[in-house]
Amino acid sequence: MSGSKVALVTGASRGAGRGMAVGFGELGYTVYVTGRSVRIGHARGWDGTILPGTVAETAAAVDAAGGRGVPVICDHCDDAQVAALFAQVQAETGQLDILVNNATFIHDQLIEKKPFWEKDLDAVRILDVGLRSAYVASWHAAQMMVPKESGVIAFGSSFGSSCYMHGPAYGAQKAGIDKFAHDMEHDLRGTGVIAVSIWMGPLITERSLIARETHPEQYETFIESAENPEFTAHIIDAIDRSPDRDALSGQTLIGAEIARELGVRDRGRDRASYREMLGSPRPKNPAAVY
Repeated sequence: MSGSKVALVTGASRGAGRGMAVGFGELGYTVYVTGRSVRIGHARGWDGTILPGTVAETAAAVDAAGGRGVPVICDHCDDAQVAALFAQVQAETGQLDILVNNATFIHDQLIEKKPFWEKDLDAVRILDVGLRSAYVASWHAAQMMVPKESGVIAFGSSFGSSCYMHGPAYGAQKAGIDKFAHDMEHDLRGTGVIAVSIWMGPLITERSLIARETHPEQYETFIESAENPEFTAHIIDAIDRSPDRDALSGQTLIGAEIARELGVRDRGRDRASYREMLGSPRPKNPAAVY
């Protein structure tokens, strides 16, 4: 058990964020869960199906898992709402041990097999909620963590940082957050705060299960070996407790690989890496230019 540690998972109404929030709950964390969904019907799947999930439901699931969930309605494209969120965490707990940057704009055409110019221009919003929003949240988190000389700023990323996946906007967002982890490590070095980016494998989420039904030729095989998103929370917790945490900081890590190194399993199973199929993270670069 991780005791009374505090985690903040952005974009946790459903999907990967919800799973990670519950995963921290399983480890005894107090988990602040953010999102825009106050009622079911706010989000839809690839086939138009109404998706379940609200921040209140995720917080309740964290409670049921053994932690304490705190729901906070927050639109991560609004800097004032984000500032208020961190002020609330500071006022209520006085600490933040882990930030998981997960909030991401998911466009309705994300998985369609079309070139980028045939998709709506709106797809570029992932660079606002997904890339810029992660920087803003990390800025606030660092101001809480550095004085305490401890903490983890984590980014939920994917192999789309390396290979073509869902188009250039999605890929740029993933590559961008990997670079955030790399460069933030340089600034955070020696403070006790670390930054890591985790490449998750295919995940069992509400949207991915619908994707399997609507595009079985693309997703059936992946879903058969997909990770539970709670797994990533357990990995981040293990990284924080690792004696090698400083060496891991700044790296983009394939979740399945670092999990094996740290002895973390997904519901009793090791997961596939996909490195040979989809590519490798870029190594840390020791050069620094001011």
